[in-house]
Amino acid sequence: MIARELIGTAQVPGGGELRLFRHDRDFIIDLDRSELMSTRMSGSEERLATMACDRLAGRPAPHLLIGGYGMGFTLRAALARLGPSGRATVAELVPEIVEWARGPMAEVAQGCLEDSRVTVEIRDVAAVIGRTTAGFDAILLDVDNGPDGLCRAANDRLYSREGLAAARRALRPGGVLAVWSAAPDKVFARRIADAGFVVEEATVAARSNGKGPRHVIWFATPRGT
Repeated sequence: MIARELIGTAQVPGGGELRLFRHDRDFIIDLDRSELMSTRMSGSEERLATMACDRLAGRPAPHLLIGGYGMGFTLRAALARLGPSGRATVAELVPEIVEWARGPMAEVAQGCLEDSRVTVEIRDVAAVIGRTTAGFDAILLDVDNGPDGLCRAANDRLYSREGLAAARRALRPGGVLAVWSAAPDKVFARRIADAGFVVEEATVAARSNGKGPRHVIWFATPRGT
């Protein structure tokens, strides 16, 4: 039996510890001994990007904000769809996540952080959204397991009425707010609609082969744009 190898640890601002493990050919990041993400499951994170990009078809130079680098699945899938004129800004709160991507997980990252279309900000994505007006064609949030978060109580503001209003202001006309979640959340779905969005809910497979657990993505477009 192959044992897990601990590669690195990182403190989450506001509390909690992330640990990066290698297990055979896979990498796993856990939070306080609960698995948070793994290279074994990337399908729904990739769909977050591809389905959002599909909704931006026809825009000549779309600019995406990706909240949470994770293991880079969403970013790499977005770059494959954006074309040469597209751009992606990645907001990642924990600097070690980016260091791991450029270090022990470089083979997984496939150079995506060095792509000329990518800007990385070591910053809370809520702060990036809050300082922006009509700056993004899409905002893709894969933060803290979705609205029912695990890591930081501060992440709740992303999914609050105020956070959704800020996201609406940060989007360009006709832009898309895409929110990934590990599980359905009827209360949050209603909250998005009440915040002035037209909402579509999609259920997608966790694995790229269509198998595994089912995750949820909400795609929301500001009403009237």
